[in-house]
Amino acid sequence: MQGEFELIGKHFARLGAERQDVRIGVGDDGAVVVPPASRELVVVTDSLVESVHFPVGSPAASVGHRAFAVNLSDIAAMGAEPAWALLALTIPRPDELWLSQFARAAGDLCRRHNVALVGGDTTRGPLSITVTIIGIVPIGVALERKGGQAGDAIFVTGSPGDSAAGLALEQGRLHVSDPMNAQILRDRFLFPTPRCEIGVALRGLASACIDVSDGLGGDLEKLCAASGCGAEVEASALPISEPLMGAVGRELAREYALTGGEDYELLFTVPLARLGAMTHAIARGLGPVTRIGNLVAGSGVRVFARGGVMQFSGAGYDHFAS
Repeated sequence: MQGEFELIGKHFARLGAERQDVRIGVGDDGAVVVPPASRELVVVTDSLVESVHFPVGSPAASVGHRAFAVNLSDIAAMGAEPAWALLALTIPRPDELWLSQFARAAGDLCRRHNVALVGGDTTRGPLSITVTIIGIVPIGVALERKGGQAGDAIFVTGSPGDSAAGLALEQGRLHVSDPMNAQILRDRFLFPTPRCEIGVALRGLASACIDVSDGLGGDLEKLCAASGCGAEVEASALPISEPLMGAVGRELAREYALTGGEDYELLFTVPLARLGAMTHAIARGLGPVTRIGNLVAGSGVRVFARGGVMQFSGAGYDHFAS
């Protein structure tokens, strides 16, 4: 049985990108990195626990990808460029195949976003993964949840709801007759796409930004609370994907989009005077972006459908709720 140092050396010593600003990386008591001048550091961390954040028996490649993707999504929501990562991995036993698949998927995603793994820890116990990613942003331009004002347009990337449907498929709570649609939805959950390039493009353009992890409706309420505004959303404007529409129908698809969570898309607001500049900035194939409503004076989120107001639970996921 391999020990901790052998595992680190084999699977994690060179995981991710090779960056010139890493002076001391994996293998020492600590990492030493050299941040660029006139930049601020953005630090995010997330933990994933088996049976809480992903089903028991999830593919190792998905677990590795998601562990880093959820953190990259937070970096994206701040408008930062990801740079360095730390990984704390707790596993029941050193399974060679599982570790190689986990590390390969994590490394592929990190290289795609120019992230170097610079340290971490491994230990034995129930499966859980904690990742910290440090990003870089010019001084004073990081995006925040606060800053939106009444009249600002509301946008979301991607197609919220797909990931929640994919999780329901994985858990056996949803059945889809079309195997191609089912696989697309599963992949949206298993391998989410962090929108780092869009986050960087939104610097100086978005008035507020948040990543959608707990459901579009709930995360929009958080943005509104931080900004001191309310929001009005048109249900017909929600970007429902064809696989989700075909799987569950329009009405349930809207519920998935508003309350499902696990999307790791960006939800952001833009003043009307900057709409042209924003459209130009993201018109380089960075990903789909859809306008879904506007910020308004007041508080709370109202979703309009067929002349009425939809009722939905916008509280978002609470790990400590009874």
